Amino acid sequence: MTRRAMMNRRQAVAAAGACLGLALGACTNEGAETDVPAVEETPEVDDVVEETPEADPEPEPEPDPEPASEVDRIISGMTLEQKVAQLFVVRPEAVTGVSVQTAAGEATRQALQAMPVGGICYFAANLVDTDQTRQMLSNTARYSEEITGLPMFLCVDEEGGTVSRVGGNPGFGVDNVGNMCDVGATGDTDYARQVAKHISTYLTYLGFNVDFAPDADIANNPNGTMGLRSFGSTADVVAPMVAAQVEGFAEGGVLCSAKHFPGIGGAVGDSHDGRIYSEKTLDQIRAEELRPFQAAIEADVPFIMVGHLSMPTITGDNDPATLSSEIVTDLLRNELGYQGIIITDSMAMGAATDSLTVDRLGVEPLKAGVDMVLMPEDLQAAYQGVLDAVASGELTEERIDESLRRVIQTKLDRL
Repeated sequence: MTRRAMMNRRQAVAAAGACLGLALGACTNEGAETDVPAVEETPEVDDVVEETPEADPEPEPEPDPEPASEVDRIISGMTLEQKVAQLFVVRPEAVTGVSVQTAAGEATRQALQAMPVGGICYFAANLVDTDQTRQMLSNTARYSEEITGLPMFLCVDEEGGTVSRVGGNPGFGVDNVGNMCDVGATGDTDYARQVAKHISTYLTYLGFNVDFAPDADIANNPNGTMGLRSFGSTADVVAPMVAAQVEGFAEGGVLCSAKHFPGIGGAVGDSHDGRIYSEKTLDQIRAEELRPFQAAIEADVPFIMVGHLSMPTITGDNDPATLSSEIVTDLLRNELGYQGIIITDSMAMGAATDSLTVDRLGVEPLKAGVDMVLMPEDLQAAYQGVLDAVASGELTEERIDESLRRVIQTKLDRL
């Protein structure tokens, strides 16, 4: 800054000082000349306007946590024992201990209090006639609601034909709809839908809410056991029939289950007696066996039942699919994107009991990614095995909750 500029700046400051009337409310030229106080000379500096530091912004308020879902609220109020019990679907005798159950009274209430299972599956021996069945199922449903606050899956195998517990049973006056191979042979998907709707109508009247049907297997082995139960020998025939029946069951108010993933129609042997095998590759079953299950998923099937099929080409061992994470988790859950309930076939079948001790019949399917365990040979041993696996850290409670969440969500949304 030059000397002249400095002098000019001092004069400006002096003039500003004469205007200190700001404190008095005015700056005026009236009156005598006023002495201006000397202005202390300051070192030469560049003209810089100091910025007043900005105050830290007010922190944004934390968003309110989302309210817990109804499902999470229910789970948070359950003990581990109650959670594990909900993952089993069993015969009524496994809960009550009677030889053949045809009624549900105080003994059933007490048994469900001790072991609040997620579902019960009934067979022809349990079903005498219409009035008896309606009373038994109604009482059981009421006990479940009172004890757990949740509906119970009341299940039956009612495919038609050779697998029929009500149709054709003289106590009910309902005709058997016949084998699904004959339904498939018509090529009429609307007929398949009406058959499923008819079945679900009489099951609903009796009090059932789950039917383990339709059969989604492709009967492409002439020496296999699924010839009468399957809709046909190719995916082109079976897939649309399966989708139509899933829709028909839904229209009739019954939850259904496509079975037996990943498709046992081409296997050699009967899984009731022992292990059954398929040497097909993953690409081969993608081209055929998986297509009916894909169709069922697209039709919003609530359950898929996994069969006891050993597929060493895919899994690298002889374990049944019910115990295979490659089949259950990698293929069904992840590749096909299925988000509903995955349930095993009966864990009392030879294919299961030949593979595991009774205390592992619940643990190994859950480790593979299954949600519900169907009819283990020894319920108490399988149930305790799961509790022990959680205690040891082999299974986590979070893993139990993952499957339980699907079970409860399905019950709340669909029953």
